[in-house]
Amino acid sequence: MTGWRRAGTGHADGPRGAGAGARRLRAAGCAAAAAALLLAGCSSASDGSSSSATPTTATPATGATGTTGTTGTTGTAGSAGSAPSAVATTPAPTPTAGSATGSAKVTGTVASGLNVPWGMVRLPGGDLLVNSRDTGVIQRIAPGGGKRTVAGTVPGVVSTKSSQGETGLLGLALSPRFARDRLIYVYFSTATDNRVAKLTYTPTASAGHQLGTLHVILKGIPRSIHHNGGRIAFGPDGMLYAGTGDAENTALPQDKSSLGGKILRMTPDGKPAPGNPFGRSVVYTIGHRNVQGLAWDPSGNLWASELGDRKADELNLIEAGHNYGWPATQGKTSHAGYTSPVAQFGTETDSPSGIAWADGCIWMAALKGERLWRIPLDGTRLVAAPQSELVAGYGRLRTVLGYDGDLLVTTSNTDGRISPRPGDDKILKVKVS
Repeated sequence: MTGWRRAGTGHADGPRGAGAGARRLRAAGCAAAAAALLLAGCSSASDGSSSSATPTTATPATGATGTTGTTGTTGTAGSAGSAPSAVATTPAPTPTAGSATGSAKVTGTVASGLNVPWGMVRLPGGDLLVNSRDTGVIQRIAPGGGKRTVAGTVPGVVSTKSSQGETGLLGLALSPRFARDRLIYVYFSTATDNRVAKLTYTPTASAGHQLGTLHVILKGIPRSIHHNGGRIAFGPDGMLYAGTGDAENTALPQDKSSLGGKILRMTPDGKPAPGNPFGRSVVYTIGHRNVQGLAWDPSGNLWASELGDRKADELNLIEAGHNYGWPATQGKTSHAGYTSPVAQFGTETDSPSGIAWADGCIWMAALKGERLWRIPLDGTRLVAAPQSELVAGYGRLRTVLGYDGDLLVTTSNTDGRISPRPGDDKILKVKVS
């Protein structure tokens, strides 16, 4: 999850079967994905250093056969239950291909003095909800003037910062029905596992008391000091997706009965989503080391960033039921049973975290690499080699959010890996072109 190396663990900041079903899932909600994405341009000369990334082409897998896995432990175990229908059924516009070169420039600071901002979502009206990994606090920030209001603290969060660990309050997501149900979702670490929970957010309540009772919808996600995954996001199909890590146990990613080293897909109540590839299970894909970013393009394709182990970090195109190869492979592979990344990166220049789509490009934050990667795409194909921006200018970068034609990017310099800079951590406003 960060640029951490230690003996025996390798790259800690860092390491097809069901294709028809995946295509149906993408088609069901791609228009909603287009509406939800805040697009930014991708077109002119670069002002960053040259990229050391190695572009690859995704290799279809032929060995992704489905068997029944676990549903994890939920508040209401059992069947998939009732699920919301697809958010939209009208066709999505054809996305514009990204140009071969472009640029990114920091144009301002939205907020400073933050403590390891990990999850960040936009509220209706434009304000942000941002959480702190190590304190468990969620606060509301107004981008216009930086006004802050503490919403509250998520109970039961356990941080391992003192051990240079990666646990704590991680992912944050807004209910697709937030205007009606006022629900937010969190991914967090306890002393024994990682969990997904939902709780209400009531901004009219007094500061510090705006969060409702925590309702855990999924528990039993393997937890360790490192490799906890943590990113969550609602897809265009109205289902909740979560990226998990292998919890430093390489046996878990290939074990369909474990929630570790997977991308999970569940209903808003934490039950297995209809159409999942492994029976009555929340498991959607297997063979991951440490998934850190999730984003959809306007066509409804799901992309994920992943930390490798010394050899290669990855940007993957996610397809239901596919096996992404860890621990047998990392980076491009010719093995028929595993899916290759669309792009791969040297672990010293990457350690990827959050990603966002912006008009033809995936933008990917790098922790150890201290940069923002621009990855131009034409559909699911690379247009050109990924291009690095903001190199070493702002330290470790973690979360990326599309915002009114620009990007908001958080730094992660207070997470215990490097010495913080004055004003850290920050939310940066980045103009991309």
